[in-house]
Amino acid sequence: MGERKIIYLVNPISGIHKKDSLLKQIETISRKNDVPYEILNTNASGNYEFLKDKIQQEKITDVIIIGGDGTVNQVIYSLHTTKVRFGIIPLGSGNGLAYAAGIPKKPEKAIELILSGNAKPVDAFIVNDQFSCMLSGLGFDAKVAHDFANKTSRGLLSYTQQSLLNFFKAQPYQFEVRINNFSFFTEAFFISIANSNQFGNNFTIAPQASLNDGLLDVVIVQKMNKTRLPFAILKQIRGNNKLQQLVEDISKKTVLYFQTAALTIKNLKFAPLHIDGEPRKTENEFNIRILRNCFELIRP
Repeated sequence: MGERKIIYLVNPISGIHKKDSLLKQIETISRKNDVPYEILNTNASGNYEFLKDKIQQEKITDVIIIGGDGTVNQVIYSLHTTKVRFGIIPLGSGNGLAYAAGIPKKPEKAIELILSGNAKPVDAFIVNDQFSCMLSGLGFDAKVAHDFANKTSRGLLSYTQQSLLNFFKAQPYQFEVRINNFSFFTEAFFISIANSNQFGNNFTIAPQASLNDGLLDVVIVQKMNKTRLPFAILKQIRGNNKLQQLVEDISKKTVLYFQTAALTIKNLKFAPLHIDGEPRKTENEFNIRILRNCFELIRP
């Protein structure tokens, strides 16, 4: 990959893992491979404009993100126009993009991949004026994200507990979905728009999703008896819910799954919104489109 200079951006509060031993591993492995590097902390504002001049002046080749999907979103959004390569050492609560890309869970293996792997193009997408590089959604999962953001404890257990609490209170929302010249109304517990194939923690929601196929995978979990909801989602994550003609699916299926490069969603009951797992202010309409080959990610 030629001469390299790496910045490691570490989120000091992401996930549940202590970072000291990881930073020592980075130091040891980088020196062993004679790769210049610098370690910086992420910032709460999520604005990394200040790094653009540094990247250009010091000829930085790679920016490695140590954290979860929210941090990944902020860093890539700020810096993707600089044309650096991005890498991820997954230490967040979900790590959806990292796991979809096949990046190892173990930090030491992730570091080794960064130093030996190749960068490949990855799509992203825009939700109105907001940038998403993994998965965004409206409804139930966004409500969980909003509640989870207010919790003092992080990690999979806390997220699971919050999901269960919200499950028993969940009510469907009303949406109008438009694709090209076709539109339909639906009452749905949630709508997920995915570029990667999962929520995180290897929980696959869009089995056919690819990181660089130029398509968004849209999953709509329609109104149904709540006792059927877990089984419908389980069927979806196992990939058994084959795409049929969408017009027929709307009235016959509990879970709709289709691919498109762009769509519009009218949010008729102001369902909550999340962008890459982070709660965001909702709106009454969302215009969503793919950003083809938006950035380069180091992955197997």
